[in-house]
Amino acid sequence: MAAEERQVILRTSNVSRSAAPTLDQVAERAGVSRSTASRAINGGLRVSPEAQASVDAAVADLRYIPNRAARSLVTRRTSSVALVVPEPDERVLSDPFFASTIHGLNDALRDTDLQLVLVMARPEDIATRTLRYLRGGHVDGAVVVSHHRNDVLADALNQSGLPTVFVGRPFGGGHHVHYVDVDNTGGGRMATEHLLSIGRRRIGTIAGPQDMSAGLDRLAGWSAALGEVGLSADAVALGDFTTTGGAAAAAQLLAEHPDIDALFVASDLMAVGALSVLAGAGRKVPGDVAVVGFDNLGAATTTSPTLTTVVNPVVAMARTAGEMLIKLLAGKTVDQAPVIFAPELVIRLSA
Repeated sequence: MAAEERQVILRTSNVSRSAAPTLDQVAERAGVSRSTASRAINGGLRVSPEAQASVDAAVADLRYIPNRAARSLVTRRTSSVALVVPEPDERVLSDPFFASTIHGLNDALRDTDLQLVLVMARPEDIATRTLRYLRGGHVDGAVVVSHHRNDVLADALNQSGLPTVFVGRPFGGGHHVHYVDVDNTGGGRMATEHLLSIGRRRIGTIAGPQDMSAGLDRLAGWSAALGEVGLSADAVALGDFTTTGGAAAAAQLLAEHPDIDALFVASDLMAVGALSVLAGAGRKVPGDVAVVGFDNLGAATTTSPTLTTVVNPVVAMARTAGEMLIKLLAGKTVDQAPVIFAPELVIRLSA
């Protein structure tokens, strides 16, 4: 190896082994005490504008990176927020709703120092392990999605004082829980009114879980739309927002109500399962049975026929929830009124 090459390698090696700048060096460069430098780096509490500017310049010059562990001891903040999903692991990994939620929340956090921690909370662990973690100082706040009636999160987190925002109307928590949602009742009504407008009169529904506000509200919208025109709302089967659950519910509806000429399905994944069952039973879509779903998160454009569906603006809702949480963490006032997105219908070939 040439001497010049060896010298380059040695110089690079020495740089890589050089010690990272310390807080003492920042203080010396800025001409302030160590404690003043620490306060300036950790939020500027009781630091003059001149000293803050000097410390900021020293940090930039030295390329100083604060020790997060030491910083958390001073600020009692972790610079982390949790995305809490009280669902089985396989649901989180397979449902596009959760990928869209992560996308939207990451958008909100992009210009902050906050890191996102995913907490997949199994139902049996929520009241113990999950709440112990959330209340144990490991995160500064939380966004909760896919909330169920019996998972106690709304009340428990409200009582703990941990800044929390829900995506979806939560059960419990009184009027002190911040949340973002789409008008699920209006969306269910909109889907059903569309089916009525194209001449369908025997409209069944595959509803979502009745321990979730989305499942309850979408069912209520369907029922109200039929009631207003004097039609029966008896053709109901319950699903679980999965393709398998939608297929089972569709099979039940066809067996119990073979005269249905339309279906409002409370999620696109369940609609995928329903379309498969209808095809297997020889029912043409939309000729024999028109189908409308709910979500528009990707599956609707890959079905055959493509799926008419109500938009569930998950990315926008999660982004809004993240922005609300950032304000709460900064001590800013956030309106207690929920943020409700208006539903929108996308018409495709299935209806």
